[in-house]
Amino acid sequence: MLKSFAAAAAVLAAIGFGSASAADYPTRPVTMIVPFAAGGPTDTVTRLVAESMSKDLGQQIVVENIGGAGGTLGAGRVAKSEPDGYTLLLHHISMATSATLYRKLPYDTLGGFEYVGLVTEVPMTLVARSDFEPKDLKAFIDYVKANKDKVTYANAGVGAASHLCGLLFMSKIETQMTTVPYKGTGPAMTDLVGKQVDTMCDQTTNTTNQIKGGKIKAYATTTTTRVSSLPDVPTAAEAGLPGFEVSIWHGIYAPKGTSPEIVKKLSASLQKALKDPLVVKRFADLGTTPVSDADATPEALKAKLTSEIDRWAPVIKAAGVYAD
Repeated sequence: MLKSFAAAAAVLAAIGFGSASAADYPTRPVTMIVPFAAGGPTDTVTRLVAESMSKDLGQQIVVENIGGAGGTLGAGRVAKSEPDGYTLLLHHISMATSATLYRKLPYDTLGGFEYVGLVTEVPMTLVARSDFEPKDLKAFIDYVKANKDKVTYANAGVGAASHLCGLLFMSKIETQMTTVPYKGTGPAMTDLVGKQVDTMCDQTTNTTNQIKGGKIKAYATTTTTRVSSLPDVPTAAEAGLPGFEVSIWHGIYAPKGTSPEIVKKLSASLQKALKDPLVVKRFADLGTTPVSDADATPEALKAKLTSEIDRWAPVIKAAGVYAD
């Protein structure tokens, strides 16, 4: 009798209290982890979205930066967190590329998370220090080929967007540059502006204001059409390098086992945030746009992650770049 009562109580608790908890969620601040240093492009995207989602959810979303190992440390932290909706991850394309780049990960890329939705796809820009000699992309490519051992290329570490863009660029021109890894694009950009390194490829969210302010020089965008916030910067194809196209997509994840009700609530909040006029405007200022409602869903993010793993695996394997 006691056992039957206990079993019934457990079922009622799981159904009644569980659903009530999901309905009331969130009742305290939520942490959204950015697996890169503060001040970088993914950090910028996260803080804009988190602020708007906080207003909708009625609780503050606190952004926490846990950089290192190409974003895998922060992703691993979220994968091991309690699946209660209070620890989230906003990650970019390296969520997919790390699956090939790293021989061993502290999480299961496809199976270790619940998917909330896509956020945005950000164009990349090939840039250099403001006083760098080449005037346009063709001259830049010629210069790199003639001085490959002298030209320094900054990136935010293995697996970072800037690293992937550089891999693709060097593959296209069949020339390697001397790479200088940093612990994030924030410090990398600081050194580029300070003329400590020569060149970099990074997201418009991190380069647009620097380009407009004349602090760095832009050679091309990695898009099929010109970026509205940088109308004077040609696409790589226009500048003479067809096929050099890459965008950095961002998505929000929760630990595996987070209730479907909480995931649904987070996805709905994300969709509202991406329509927030302030978010739309700030994204436009940074050279990007929010995704549609159809893409800000668990299904769209899972499909994107799966397809991007398949897309980048052969590129990474051909480059022979791996990390432990």
